[in-house]
Amino acid sequence: MEQHGNSEKRGAQPEPQDHGGQASKGAGKLYVVATPIGNLGDISARALAVLAQADLVAAEDTRTTGHLLAHHGITAKLVALHEHNEMQRAAELVARIKAGKTIALVSDAGTPGISDPGALLVARAREAGISVCPIPGANAAIAALSAAGLAAPHFLFYGFLPARSAARRTALEALRELPYALVFYEAPHRVTECVAALAAILGGEREIVIARELTKLFEAIHHCRLDQAGAWLASDANRQRGEFVLIVSGAQAEAQQGLPAEAERVLRLLLAELPLKQAAALAAAITGARKNELYARALELRAPDSV
Repeated sequence: MEQHGNSEKRGAQPEPQDHGGQASKGAGKLYVVATPIGNLGDISARALAVLAQADLVAAEDTRTTGHLLAHHGITAKLVALHEHNEMQRAAELVARIKAGKTIALVSDAGTPGISDPGALLVARAREAGISVCPIPGANAAIAALSAAGLAAPHFLFYGFLPARSAARRTALEALRELPYALVFYEAPHRVTECVAALAAILGGEREIVIARELTKLFEAIHHCRLDQAGAWLASDANRQRGEFVLIVSGAQAEAQQGLPAEAERVLRLLLAELPLKQAAALAAAITGARKNELYARALELRAPDSV
């Protein structure tokens, strides 16, 4: 629950001023700032205030962030922090913060560190005893879930699946028995291949929500059976453009062979590496499920291999 202190009463005052004085005086601070996922208006007054007063803005792409800042009339010093330079740049930025500078961390869209660079810098800052403050905002996964209409009280955010087909299959097999809605991000050049893999491994009878270009001009949200999704994408080349959020309904209870979903998942993972009896015993110890039931299920899973 939000605490309604003096800073909220003052409205959009940035936190550097809340501690008295300019950002560069005293101890520095790292702000993790969420930015719009498409529509430039989807940014909070608090985020804009922090960006305007930070000594430095660390951005995944300085051109993208520069466009956002210019749109809101903000002039800020920018430095690039992306997947290729984060290890080196993190050390430099931590040194600046320890010297008293306040830095705002942003990605191209959404929240840094969530399927985007930034987590390493945050970890290094915390290790150095630096205060890290999140500034929440737009999120593609939550936006898609809010418009999906799935009766799913729980969801699992996975992010991007592996690009290689074998690794993607392994990842999906580990998720197959989970009863939660599964939320994935996908790039346009892989979305057709990804949807085909989802249908083949998770089962075509499941529901899928395909959310494309959220908050942008050509935003589209489509709901269908998973085995119909490939044809829907293929029927119009425009449906394969943009950034995607894919939400797949969870496994049905009757598909779990009487075992809890977590016990089934753990058993499958262990069977891939261990002998049957040892896998069942270890799965029982880990999950608390009955060893006899796990052993019986393991026999079913191994049956094709024993023929």
